[in-house]
This record gives sequence, C-alpha cells and structure tokens, in this order.
Amino acid sequence: MAEGAFRHVAQELGKELTLDSAGTGDWHAGEAPDSRMQATAKSHGIDISDLRARHFTADDFDAFDQIYVMDESNYENVVKLARDDADRAKVKMMLDVLYPNESMSVPDPYFGGQQGFEYVYDLLMRSAKKVLSEK
Repeated sequence: MAEGAFRHVAQELGKELTLDSAGTGDWHAGEAPDSRMQATAKSHGIDISDLRARHFTADDFDAFDQIYVMDESNYENVVKLARDDADRAKVKMMLDVLYPNESMSVPDPYFGGQQGFEYVYDLLMRSAKKVLSEK
C-alpha cells in the first residue's frame, strides 16, 4: 500500500518519481498485495493490483535516494544490508514523518479486520502527503 499511496500522491502533485516497494523477507516474492488491502485502496480510487512483492537487496541503496520502512524489524534488516553510513542515512521509519523520533511502526493489518486496513491506508496516505509536500 505504501507504494500505491506514494504513486497516487505524486501523481496528484504532478511529481515524477521512481517508486518501488520491497519486503525484507522473500516468502511473498511475486505475489500481489493482500486482497483486502487491494479492496481498501480501490475504495479510495487507488489501484494496487499491478504490484508484486519483491525482496529488498543492497542494490536498492543505489537505486533510491530515500528508503522508508514500516517497522523496527524492517529497519534492522535493511540497515544490515547497508554498505556504509550513506546507505544507512537513507533508511527512515515511515511514520517518523508524522510522529518524529517516536520510531512508531505501521501496524500489520492482516489480523485486524477491515478497520485495520483502513487505518493503515490512512497512515500511509498521510505519510506520503507529508513526505512529498516537503520535496
């Protein structure tokens, strides 16, 4: 959903950016987003059905200027792949843009019912708007 939120907001703001999402585990590689997240996004006019999961690699540090992670576990896994301080400086917690220095995690909505998916959608859209309005 984060990539979908950033794509949507970038388009609204007329910004051309290279955006991509990746997981720190490879167990869902090649799969589409959870159908409930797809439905939530679609209900807000965002189509994420074309997205497919992929595994984050060290090459992503070369491809992207900023890397946002969803939680502390993702942060630790991504930073472990960093080759230097410049790579590490690119990695930020997604919700730090809304709640600076609190290291808050985006909750996993998988077990939370529809309300959880709506909550995550809202958090990611607000984060995307904040990040992209500052760029």
